[in-house]
Formats: sequence, C-alpha cells, structure tokens
Amino acid sequence: MTFHLGHRVTGVKASKSSCTVTVSKKDSSESFDIKADYCLVAIGRKPYTDGLNLASVGIQTDDKGRIQVNEHLETSVPGIFAIGDVVRGAMLAHKAEEEGVLVAEYIAGGKPHIDYNLIPGVVYTWPEVAAVGKTEDELKNAGIPYKIGKFPFKALGRARASMDTDGMVKVIAHQDTDEILGVHMVGPRVADVIMEAVALMEFRASAEDMSRISHPHPTYTEAVKEAAMAATANRPIHI
Repeated sequence: MTFHLGHRVTGVKASKSSCTVTVSKKDSSESFDIKADYCLVAIGRKPYTDGLNLASVGIQTDDKGRIQVNEHLETSVPGIFAIGDVVRGAMLAHKAEEEGVLVAEYIAGGKPHIDYNLIPGVVYTWPEVAAVGKTEDELKNAGIPYKIGKFPFKALGRARASMDTDGMVKVIAHQDTDEILGVHMVGPRVADVIMEAVALMEFRASAEDMSRISHPHPTYTEAVKEAAMAATANRPIHI
C-alpha cells in the first residue's frame, strides 16, 4: 500500500485491461504515471437536494446544499424533519438510521439523544478500516492530554492462522483518567470488532476496563485487549 500525499491526479487513460493515472506534485509541474488494473475515482459526495424545490415550502439549505436542522432534526419549517445524507454529519447509513429513530421518538413525545462522537466509521476494503471517537490530531488541537497503545495483527494467533496479518489496533486514552477517547483499526473483520469499542465508550470505560475483559481465544478481538493493555501501562502480553 503506497500513499502519495500532497499530490493530485491530472489525468486517467483507460483501456480494456488496464489504466494509467498521471499524478503531479501539488503546486509543481513535475509528474509521473501509475499503471494499474483498475482506478477507483473517489471525489466525495454531496447532499442530493437539487431539484427538490425546498424553497417553495421555506426549507433552508447551507452553502453545501445540506438542509439546515435544529438539535431535533427539525427544519426551518415546523413539523418537517430531515435526516441522513441531506443534513450535517457523516454520510453513513447507520447514522441515518439512528436519526430516523430519534425523529420518530421525538414526534412521539420522547427525549432521544445521539452521541455523534460514537458513530463508528468503516471502510469495507480488505483489510478493513474502522474507527470511533477522536483522532490524535483532534485531541492535540483541543489540548487534551492522551496516551496510545498499539497491537499488530501479525502478532495475533487468529490472524496468523487465517493468514490475514496486515493491520493493527490503536487505542487512545486520556493521559490522566485513562478514559477511552478513540479506537482506530486496520485489519481483518474490524468492521465487526469496532463495536466492542463503541459499547465501552458509550459507558465511558477506561483502557484498563477494556484490557481486563476476557476475550475468547483465538479471535480477532484479542488485538483490542492487547492494544488496551499497551495503552494502560505499555504491557501487552504477546509482543
């Protein structure tokens, strides 16, 4: 896996069996070609609100075309709500689902709540990528002291047995309280494994709490336990 940071794509030529991507350094005329079997074009997404004639009923959008809503996901028109990809926040199906439940419960007279910090994100590549909570950069910018623990899948019995050894788990915890602030994973089945972190963070568990839970062996989840042990006092067992 190779990353070309600070670069931009200036052209793509495709044939029936291959493609050539021309890349140049940012603010430079220097360029080179990357040849591959496939080229995935991922230029981002935008809310699909064009043509809905929202202005005719008084619904307002922001500069990105997203429908503006309040904390109850109600638009500028009382009684009309909006959820999912057309409002602020991550464009994730499970985020939209939670928002739909929130709106239904609110209309029914309840007092629902969504913690958007605990909405997990997943990239369904192989190895998979999953994350929840804060990143190191976000904590640095907020001035929050933190510590980290990492554990590679290549040191895990289940990963070695299944020959899926790429990736790692990283646990970020508060330097003073040990509360788990973020968990980031690259590896096999982490789209499922990330839910352990989501559940524990929902109850504001510490890295030590995570490390003391008995994890079945051999499983991919053991990497979470080991990373938590590394975050607690730099004491993973199998590395």
